[in-house]
Amino acid sequence: MNFRLLPEWAEQDAVMLTWPHQETDWAANLAVVEPVYIELCKAISKQQAVLVVAHNERLQNHITHLLKMAGVDLTFIHFVIAPCNDTWARDHGPLTCAALETSNELKIMDFIFNGWGNKFASVLDNQINQAIVTEIADPAHHYQKSDLVLEGGGIEMNEHGVLLTTSECLLNPNRNPSLSKGDIEQTLTEQLGVTSFLWLDHGYLAGDDTDSHIDTLVRFAPDNTLLYVQCDDRQDEHFDALQRMQSQLREFKTPQGNNYKLIALPWPQAVFNDEGDRLPATYANYLIINNTVLVPTYDDKHDQLALSQIAKAYPHHQVVGINCLPIIHQFGSLHCITMQLPRGFLAGTSK
Repeated sequence: MNFRLLPEWAEQDAVMLTWPHQETDWAANLAVVEPVYIELCKAISKQQAVLVVAHNERLQNHITHLLKMAGVDLTFIHFVIAPCNDTWARDHGPLTCAALETSNELKIMDFIFNGWGNKFASVLDNQINQAIVTEIADPAHHYQKSDLVLEGGGIEMNEHGVLLTTSECLLNPNRNPSLSKGDIEQTLTEQLGVTSFLWLDHGYLAGDDTDSHIDTLVRFAPDNTLLYVQCDDRQDEHFDALQRMQSQLREFKTPQGNNYKLIALPWPQAVFNDEGDRLPATYANYLIINNTVLVPTYDDKHDQLALSQIAKAYPHHQVVGINCLPIIHQFGSLHCITMQLPRGFLAGTSK
């Protein structure tokens, strides 16, 4: 049977969050970070379920109390207890494919997460997907572990089976050093049902630990549309690289040989932490859920323009801003801390 990775705008059962806790790098910032997670639970639970991965039962009880106090309907909250090193669900979460021949069969892919090239501990994070599949996923699904190192934030897939990625990430020797570009393409074709590839060779964000994840730079939208970050400040260190990225995007062709429709996202003002490190603020790191797009905002003068630009690409969705300033202090944003689970993923849900 042939399976293909679903685009993010496919119908969903839930969104996965791995909750921050005292034994992660978030410990010093929990007071400002947990309210963002609560706000996400509020927004997501209006449309679908939320799957919360909790480090232990004590944390689950704490989260339940927080959500109850915030007025979140707990009937839409599901828990899986699984120890975790960190909370970047986009990169340690499952990637879910659907059968091309029938809409009600899914394949849950479990790739290796190695802490973005062995920069950070990830042994516990690599066991989370197995816990999810065992405890809460529909047992009828196909489950496949892969020996390929791959993070969800490193790839974008559209409804035509086109995979968009950056060469800086997927071809980095800190991921799969023994594999060539051809080897990686063959593996992703077999495991994710990719029909063609777009390799982006330019673009980066200062403060990004991921080696230029695509979800910080360029995103797919329906109908052969690409949204991308555009830097208009010639004095900014990103200007030249993002200009080259824009030029390459203009050269990309659809499988039919046409240009992609391009929508530029504004460039937020530079944000720094107390140590003077630049933080990777980007509007490209948004999350698509049922009927809604949740967009990171940064108390920036460009926030509203970002919302309106993203609305152009998703005209049938409501666009909602979520203040993610606390999240970027750990060098990620909204999309990085979430992973969508498509329709039929959870046990007991309709397909």
